[in-house]
Amino acid sequence: MSGYLFNRLPQEVPFVKTKHRLIQTAIPCPGTEDILKDLDDYESRSMLGQLPLVWDKAIDYNVFDAHGNKWIDFTSTIFVTNVGHANKHVVSSIRKILDQNLLHSYAYATKIRSEYIKKLVEQSPSQFEKAFLLSAGTEATEAALKLMRMNAKKIGKKKPGVICFEGNWHGRTMGAQMMGGNLNQKEWIGYLDPNIYHLPFPYPWSLNNKTGEEFFLDSIKKLEDSGVNMNTDIAGFMIETFQGWGAVFYPKDYIQALERFAKSKEILISFDEMQSGFTRTGKMYGYEHYDIEADLLCLGKGISNGVPLSAVIGSAEIMDLPDIGEMSSTHSANPISCAAGLATLEEIENKKLVKESERKGKLFFGELNKLQNTYNDRISYVMGKGMVAALLFKDPNTGEADSEIASKISEKAMQKGLLVVHTGRESIKLAPPVTIADEALIEGVNVIAESIKEIISY
Repeated sequence: MSGYLFNRLPQEVPFVKTKHRLIQTAIPCPGTEDILKDLDDYESRSMLGQLPLVWDKAIDYNVFDAHGNKWIDFTSTIFVTNVGHANKHVVSSIRKILDQNLLHSYAYATKIRSEYIKKLVEQSPSQFEKAFLLSAGTEATEAALKLMRMNAKKIGKKKPGVICFEGNWHGRTMGAQMMGGNLNQKEWIGYLDPNIYHLPFPYPWSLNNKTGEEFFLDSIKKLEDSGVNMNTDIAGFMIETFQGWGAVFYPKDYIQALERFAKSKEILISFDEMQSGFTRTGKMYGYEHYDIEADLLCLGKGISNGVPLSAVIGSAEIMDLPDIGEMSSTHSANPISCAAGLATLEEIENKKLVKESERKGKLFFGELNKLQNTYNDRISYVMGKGMVAALLFKDPNTGEADSEIASKISEKAMQKGLLVVHTGRESIKLAPPVTIADEALIEGVNVIAESIKEIISY
């Protein structure tokens, strides 16, 4: 996160009352500082850095504090509550399991686990035949790393190399951080896996008039020139479906060139779908925008709408590589999580949320593009697809990335009744629940416009 410090003391702000927002006290509301102080004293500081708001409850696309202030939520916590906060069907399904007195079952079979895994696989593209359930996204990417390397051993590759991307993010455990593209965040490990490689990310400002395919082939050639044998040394690609901090998708021809290359070298393709899965981008899974076939998907966040759950899905051949008992976790397939996961899939299906995300995305980006046109000296890019977007800010004088204004706008929007994802970088990310009302979506963008206008007027 950036070094920007949000004000924790109550600030007198104009009151707001609309159908979708209510600000009726100073912000943060009285009492917030005391709670945050307790967290400072007793919790690791790694949890700090968020906007100074103490959540009391959240319903559909609104978040409330203890004083009844109401925010339009453009965060979905962090791309989790795609079918809406406290979704009634999800809550009811969890309550049913609680009333059944079945809180945990380890790897022993349950009916809800059977129903959920069957639904998850059947609602996914046909090449995905089996699933493995876990608790957190970082576990899923670790499991995919294991599966890719087990497959390489099975087919006789000499090295278990994995190609990843600079700037991508795959979690906080050791293997996940090894695959991640942030060097500073893996200094704690003390060494780098020599068989994990990182290609430059094809940002639109980095292509230098090359096509995505040309950029990919140039990057691969440089890796080959360094001594890597693509036929014998590479087990798989691990790809974050879009670059997380800025919702930046790869050029389509880049990923299609990657697929052709991978298939020709017997290299598996894994997508980290934590932020992009379960309707977020206008598709069930974000990788579908690239019109390719992936071998493994790492799933989490929106998979269960708020209950700890993650998964890896793939072909039966790959998913059955580990022998009985070789890949499990204490809370894998927890009955409560399975109930929430099944209810989430049912809500996606019954409310046609894939189509809704696509439809609302067009409305969303229409409004965001208008915003960029108004402030084109401040907003360098509008990135994303469907119901995930990022505004990238720049200094109007130098054109350089401007993280401070992004932080100030995030804080100002909070004071006006809108929550956005504060990245600590030059970006503000926006990801409302897919269930958000159209008028609330537009109102939220208007609040961002008001916040920008007020910040640059100071």
